[in-house]
Amino acid sequence: MQGKSAFIVLTFFVSIGFAQQLQFDVATIKPADPNEPRVGMRYMPSGGAEMQGVTLKMLVAQAYNVRDFQVLGLPAWASSDRYSINAKSADTVEPAIDLRKATDQQRLTVAEQMRQRLQALLADRFQLKLHKETKEGPVYALAVAKNGPKMKEGDPTSDAPRGAMRFTPGSLSGRQVGIQQLADLLSQRLGRPVLDETGLQGAYDFDLTFTPDQSQPVGFGGPGPGPAAAPPPPPPGGAFPGFKDPPPIDPNGPTLFTAIQDQLGLKLESKKGPVENLVIDHAEKPSEN
Repeated sequence: MQGKSAFIVLTFFVSIGFAQQLQFDVATIKPADPNEPRVGMRYMPSGGAEMQGVTLKMLVAQAYNVRDFQVLGLPAWASSDRYSINAKSADTVEPAIDLRKATDQQRLTVAEQMRQRLQALLADRFQLKLHKETKEGPVYALAVAKNGPKMKEGDPTSDAPRGAMRFTPGSLSGRQVGIQQLADLLSQRLGRPVLDETGLQGAYDFDLTFTPDQSQPVGFGGPGPGPAAAPPPPPPGGAFPGFKDPPPIDPNGPTLFTAIQDQLGLKLESKKGPVENLVIDHAEKPSEN
């Protein structure tokens, strides 16, 4: 069976200029429809956001730019209760940009804007309090394999938005993807930090196929990571512009580790390194308004 897939790209039309201590002016938080499996976030030109099916753990990981396994101490409901959030901001919207065509620096700026707003929302509506702890732990180093990288330079004429990735339990494809972005997704999938030690600075196109390890999580696909969720079934061919439908899973195919080396010319090496965790000191269920 092909399994479920997630398409990792959000619609961004967000202002670049921003003041300190950004926050949403109004946010409505309601329990998500239990019959709606979709999970996603969409950022708006005004600096607002629409979120569907998100958990508090997803929001914390997104707001502080960490993987879900780095968020410790949350109550059980923070990983199970799902919310729909409609947030609005009165911040000036000019100059608005389409991040599908933006520079890497513009994308980083917009991501920081949204993290600031989400952090303020979590502190206000979920009464979130936390602190950071850094300890040595297991990590993976992503490095160039012996015979060099095998990925193609990204095609700027592709129908896929820059930085888009699509993954299923047995495939991972990217269009104009930077290595740090690939490392971030692998970190979520493998459940430990993945450090980019390739030295590669380009944006690449790739199509990776492998036999999935059922113990590996399938993470939330947003600009930032989150815990495992049930993404919708893959749409028919052509619904994901610039991507081909993934092939059927080969039960005798390579592992993810082998596929990364053979198909991408990269390698994952296990080692010890610093791991920063967020320790939650306090969180409450939000009021709806």
